[in-house]
Amino acid sequence: MLAQQLLNGIALGFTYILIAVGLTMIYGVLKLLHFAHGVIYTVGAFSAMIGILYLNMNFIVAILFGMIIAGIAGVLVERLAYRPLRGTHPITTLISGVGIAIFVESLFQAIFTSDPRGFPATGMKVEPIHITSSISLTNSKLYIIIVGLVCLLLLYAFLKWTKMGVAIQAVSQDMRAASLMGVNVNQVVAVTFFIGSALAALAGAFVAYDFNSLFPTMGSIPGLKAFCVVVLGGLGSIPGTIIGGLILGIVESLSEGYLTGMVIDKDAIAFVILILILLLKPSGLFGKQVEKV
Repeated sequence: MLAQQLLNGIALGFTYILIAVGLTMIYGVLKLLHFAHGVIYTVGAFSAMIGILYLNMNFIVAILFGMIIAGIAGVLVERLAYRPLRGTHPITTLISGVGIAIFVESLFQAIFTSDPRGFPATGMKVEPIHITSSISLTNSKLYIIIVGLVCLLLLYAFLKWTKMGVAIQAVSQDMRAASLMGVNVNQVVAVTFFIGSALAALAGAFVAYDFNSLFPTMGSIPGLKAFCVVVLGGLGSIPGTIIGGLILGIVESLSEGYLTGMVIDKDAIAFVILILILLLKPSGLFGKQVEKV
């Protein structure tokens, strides 16, 4: 049972990582808590559904379609809700993000209703893969682990060896200095939002496919848990986000397997961890403690 729960936890952890990496990159570049990130996750799932149902796309093309649509949505959110408020008090941009999230969720409820709906049938059915006689994993969870690893490797290569990746790192270290050195900050921010939103959409589409369920508020809890992952790993730290996502996924899976019947719901575990981290190590596992002067 332990091995089974650990395997489930790793798959869940990679879902959280794909959502949280975007938050980490956005915070690293803008020092912004992007509270509309959860609805981008929802946009990706519904866009993939639309691609399959109405545009006759296969599963893989629909996933890519959902990532592109969500990436564009993320760029629009930055352009319309955050850029005009750049330089204002952080609480102002936070409220703007919350407002965008509520607006998009309400729009989806008006279009698709609040009732959950199944993910459209594709040629790829969710089937168990038996690793041993007592350990199994659905193919959808295996896909999310493989795709998550590939995306992390591609992201590392992009940040390490491309001009735009280096520019993103420069802006995250010092936006003003990067701007004075000729870096187009607005372009860097737009690319960062596009990449982060596309990764969140990928997670949303795979979760909808795995659980065969979509609804307009499906991104609320995963979005909040992604914040827990970012705080756990350390704000702005991608390695910390990866470790934090795996820790949260495994802890949730173990609690679901071994604490069945307990008063605390498994979704509450993430927020208990968040409170403990804020009390014991506010900078997170890999975050840097900054002293005020």
